[in-house]
Amino acid sequence: MSPIVGLTGVAKLAEQLKQDGNNYFQKNRFGAAIDAYTEAITLCPNVPIYWTNRALCHRRRNDWTRVEDDCRKAIQLDHTSVKAHYMLGLALLQKEQYVEGVRALAKALDLGRGANPKSYMVEEIWQELAKAKYLKWEHESSRRTRELKKLKEACESALKEKHELDSSQMEGFIDDNSTSLLKQLDALGMVFRKAAEDDTPSEVPDYLCCKITLDIFRDPVITPSGVTYERAVIVDHLQKVGKFNPVTREPLKESQLVPNFAVKEAVHAFLDKHGWAYRMDSTCY
Repeated sequence: MSPIVGLTGVAKLAEQLKQDGNNYFQKNRFGAAIDAYTEAITLCPNVPIYWTNRALCHRRRNDWTRVEDDCRKAIQLDHTSVKAHYMLGLALLQKEQYVEGVRALAKALDLGRGANPKSYMVEEIWQELAKAKYLKWEHESSRRTRELKKLKEACESALKEKHELDSSQMEGFIDDNSTSLLKQLDALGMVFRKAAEDDTPSEVPDYLCCKITLDIFRDPVITPSGVTYERAVIVDHLQKVGKFNPVTREPLKESQLVPNFAVKEAVHAFLDKHGWAYRMDSTCY
């Protein structure tokens, strides 16, 4: 048997093992699926889909360390793998590595939009990315809250110590000094309350939401009349309702839609700052 025929036979066997793994996965037999994918990897370790398929099984079993390991290997073999970046992001979030997790999910979203913008997976990744940004914000917000509390306590302690020292040196002016202390403590409290308010999410501005769905933009496009829509929504309108702008009623073709990068950047900036989680039961954040 020639080396070429031998290699072809190994590849076919690996593909059959992958199919076996797929069949096991469909039946929720994740352990058997993992064994099949592992055998396929042993035969052909440079095929990224074997690694991402096995990672998906580990994900179903909540074995996030193995999910991360398999996804990193898949990315080494194919840096454009949407599934690998996506599941890597989920695994990193489970380890509370929020910055890295958000970065991996954002990469998956960019790759997914480039490969198939209308794929169900793009929507799924968007939702997970929004929730990841919320977790990142919440984690950082909790840290800032603890730091603010310690700083406030230290400032209050310093003011009280100064008050006691001044009181011992100002006989007959204790009442005035006490009043001054209370004013200073009130002012200090106001400063820290303001700092806490600035760290609290606000409502999503209207200009960051599609006029049709009222949902926050994912892939905004602008029309010649200046109205911005979610791409998938306006394209669906043009194909099923008619080739006109639903707000201005002016004639409109899909070829006239232009990505609105300014709004897209504004959405990302808003999410980065406020960390809104996407609610599955609502049309907006």
